[in-house]
Amino acid sequence: MPKYIMLSNLTDEGRKTVKMRPERIKEVNDEIEKMGAKVIEQYAVLGEYDFINILDAPDNETISRISIELGCRGTIQLVTLAAIPIDELEGWLMTEIKS
Repeated sequence: MPKYIMLSNLTDEGRKTVKMRPERIKEVNDEIEKMGAKVIEQYAVLGEYDFINILDAPDNETISRISIELGCRGTIQLVTLAAIPIDELEGWLMTEIKS
C-alpha cells in the first residue's frame, strides 16, 4: 500500500483543543482509518511543524480526500506528500539506465 507523509501545524483553535483534550489526537487517527487510511507512525516534533504522520492509503484520491476533510475543520494546516521507498526508486532508476 502506498505511503504518505503528512506534515501538520495546529491552528490557534487546534492548540486549544489539544491542550484541553489531548486524546483528540488519537480520535482523529481513528477517523482517518474510517476514511480509508491508517496512521503507521506519528511524532510530535519541534521546528516548522507540530506533527509528522506516516500513513498507508490505497491511493492519491483517498489521501487527498482525507487531507481536505481534516484541513477544512480549521484546527490544522496540512502538507501531504507521497513517499516513494528508496528501493522502489532505485529500481525505477536502474530500469531507466538499462533503457
